[in-house]
Amino acid sequence: MGNIFANIKGDKVIWATAGLLAIFSFLPVYSASSNIAYLYGDGSTFKYLIVHFFHLLLGFCVLFAAHKVPYHYYRGLSILMLPVVIVLLIYTMAQGTVIDGANASRWIRIPVLGVTFQSSTFAAVVLMIYVARYMSKITEKKITFKETILPLWVPVGSVLMLILPANFSTTAIIFAMVLVLMFLGGYPVKYLLAIVFAGVILFGIFVLAAKAFPGVLPNRVDTWTSRIENFTNDEDTEADYQIERAKIAIARGGIAGTGIGKSVQRNFLPQSSSDFIYAIIVEEMGLIGALGVMLAYLMILFRIIIVATKANTVFGKLLVMGVGIPIIFQALVNMAVAVELFPVTGQTLPLVSSGGTSIWMTCLSLGIILSVSAKREEEKETEEAERNAEDENPLDILSEAI
Repeated sequence: MGNIFANIKGDKVIWATAGLLAIFSFLPVYSASSNIAYLYGDGSTFKYLIVHFFHLLLGFCVLFAAHKVPYHYYRGLSILMLPVVIVLLIYTMAQGTVIDGANASRWIRIPVLGVTFQSSTFAAVVLMIYVARYMSKITEKKITFKETILPLWVPVGSVLMLILPANFSTTAIIFAMVLVLMFLGGYPVKYLLAIVFAGVILFGIFVLAAKAFPGVLPNRVDTWTSRIENFTNDEDTEADYQIERAKIAIARGGIAGTGIGKSVQRNFLPQSSSDFIYAIIVEEMGLIGALGVMLAYLMILFRIIIVATKANTVFGKLLVMGVGIPIIFQALVNMAVAVELFPVTGQTLPLVSSGGTSIWMTCLSLGIILSVSAKREEEKETEEAERNAEDENPLDILSEAI
C-alpha cells in the first residue's frame, strides 16, 4: 500500500475528491439503474453496478497513467492527435450507429471490447490541449486575426462542425470553453466578439439548411428547437416529461431526502442514471446531498485554480484551465438542467453518472491536471534540496570527511 501512495503524485485534494465522488457514485447509480434494468434487462441492477465499477476502474487507470506523463509531452501529442480526432469524428458521422432503436450518431461501437465510445468527448479534450499549446506559443507576441485563422480557427471550426450535426449542446460547450481559454491566454476581445458573431451567423445558416433539406439531418434541428420551446413554455406538454419528473424528484427530497434507494421518480425518468442523476441524488439525499455534491466540484475548481496559479509555464497554466474548467462547467450544466435553469442538454454529471466515455475523459483531464501539479512538486523538492545543500557549512563537510 505504501508503494502505491508513493507513486501517486500531484495535488492530493484533487485525488481525494475525485475518489470520493467515484465511491459516492455507486449509491445513486445502483438506485437509478432499476428503471433501465426493468425496461431492458431482467430486473437485476447488480450487473449495471458491475459495469459502472469497471468504467471507474478503467477511468482511474487512465488517470494514473496520464498523471505519470510529463505535461509538456501533451503539447506535441495534441498536434498528433488532432488529425486522428477529425478522422474519428468523420467516421462517427458516417457510420450512424443506432442504440436501443434511437439515433446515436455521436457514438461509435468498438467491436473488440463490445462497448460504445462518444468521440466528441475525446475530441473536446484534445482540442482544448491544442488551443492551450497554440495560445502559450503566441502569448508574448502581438496577435493579429489573420495569422491565427489557419493554425487556430480552422482546426477549431473543423472539430465543431463535425460535432454539431449530432450534438449541439456539446458543440456549444466546447465553443464556449475555447473562447474562455483564449480570453485567459490574452487573445484580443474584439476578435473573440467577431468570432462569436460569425459563429451565430453560421449556426443560423446551418439551421436554415437543415430545415430546407430535412432528409440530411433528420430530427436533430427539430429536437433542439423543441427543447428550447419547452424550456420557455410554461404549459405542460408531453415533451416536458423528463424535466417535470426531475422537478418532482427534487421537490420530494426536502432537507434530508427520502432515503438512499427509496427514490420513486427513478422509475419514471428515462435517463435517471446519467443525465438526470442529480435529481435522484436530491430526492434520496435531500438538500444535504445536493450541496455536498456541488461543494465537491467547487473544491476541484478551487484546486484547479491553485494548480494553474503555481504552474511555472504559460502552457502549464493554460493546460490546467483548458481541461479543468470544462469538467466543472459540465457538472454545473447537469445540475442546472435538473432544476430547469437550462434546457435539456444531455450532459452527464462527471464521475457520478453512468457512462464510460464521460468517466474516462474526465479522468484523462484530471490526470493531465495532476501531471502539471506533480511537475511543480518535483521542482519544489529540487529547489529545497539545492537550498539545503547551499546552507550546509563547508567546515562541517570538511570535518565529516576527516
